[in-house]
Amino acid sequence: MPMGRALFPAGAASAGSRAVAAVTAVLTAGLAAGCASGASGTRVVNLYNAPQESIGAIAARCNREAHGRFRIVVNTLPRGADDQREQLVRRLAARDSGLDVLGLDVTWTAELAQAGWIREWTGRYAAEARKGTLPGPLSTATWEGRLYAAPYNTNVQLLWYRSDLIPHPPSTWAGLIKESERLAAEGKPHYGEVTGAQFEGLVVWFNSLVASAGGRILSPDGQRLELGPSALTALRTMRAYARSKAADPSISNTKEDDARLAVESGRGAYEINWPFVYASMADLQPKLLKRFKWAPYPGITGPGRAPLGGANFAVSRYSAEPDAAFQAALCLRDPESQRTAAIQDGLPPAVESVYWAPGMAKAYPMRQAILDSLKTAAARPMTPTYQNVSTVTAVRLSPPSAIDPPRTLRSLRQLIGDALQSKGVLP
Repeated sequence: MPMGRALFPAGAASAGSRAVAAVTAVLTAGLAAGCASGASGTRVVNLYNAPQESIGAIAARCNREAHGRFRIVVNTLPRGADDQREQLVRRLAARDSGLDVLGLDVTWTAELAQAGWIREWTGRYAAEARKGTLPGPLSTATWEGRLYAAPYNTNVQLLWYRSDLIPHPPSTWAGLIKESERLAAEGKPHYGEVTGAQFEGLVVWFNSLVASAGGRILSPDGQRLELGPSALTALRTMRAYARSKAADPSISNTKEDDARLAVESGRGAYEINWPFVYASMADLQPKLLKRFKWAPYPGITGPGRAPLGGANFAVSRYSAEPDAAFQAALCLRDPESQRTAAIQDGLPPAVESVYWAPGMAKAYPMRQAILDSLKTAAARPMTPTYQNVSTVTAVRLSPPSAIDPPRTLRSLRQLIGDALQSKGVLP
């Protein structure tokens, strides 16, 4: 999630229900959790993951292939990313041995690693996790040069547009504004949907604009503030967009799913969003699908740096069965598991070879665009205090139309600087 991984918008799931996978997930989750071994002596591995339709089927395959070495029990976390994190943090702080494999948002790695709550991946486990994994996703699982998680899926935003309204998609935000002005003058749908609500999506927008302008919010080690001229450019771009014909009147409340619905309903001409919108359009508005195209994430003077999202699997420090947990995590994110999650849930793979696996061409006609975008995608700041940094940034940038670039930048520097001094982990 990108971003916070809710079942549909951030997890990029297809809108169509899949009864078999859903039933499998329910049955798997219904098994007793928190035990070190089952009745037959099989080691139980408790997986805590965001809502995902295919995870039950994935776990069932891994259980069959384990031949009794372990049995994965799926436990579903709350839908919202903040609620997911809070549940994991509280249980880890209590040294709960009932947690084994943890599905993490890509922004949580540094925080949990710094707190000593997740185990480092070493030896053959690390080698297997790295094999074939794309560099961008792998970087989100690394903290201070050490691997603390195995990438399960990745994500990048693209520009999604109706080709009947925009024959030649622009490569910049200024170009999008001009296209919206043209469409408005012609009396056609002209809104461009962006995530302008006060939540992580607003931070993602800002971070990618800063990166597209050649800068970054924090230093690579997450220790120093680096908001400079690029941040001022990003703020000016956000305000200009929010005050233009391109902005939907509800921009200050728009999240990923709202953007998707606006384009599917015909109100929006284009959207900046994750690839889950393609599967949704195919399911809900198939007549529009032939005119629903994609292009690189817009930038300042040319194509920009798309936001980097996704999810990783970590192993709890307090797991009673760490070896079984590492083995289970490797199966849960192996190429076949990633292919299943990609096709059934709209979660782009973190292993490059999966993009060319059977079924991917139909599900991901934009797969080359995703791979190209991943090469330059902008990860959010890697810091143990990311939760605090994100919260204060979202508050200060909302609503986007009220941004006063110089004043907002000064405020952001102060607020983020203060956030860096906190512990970053909520008890």
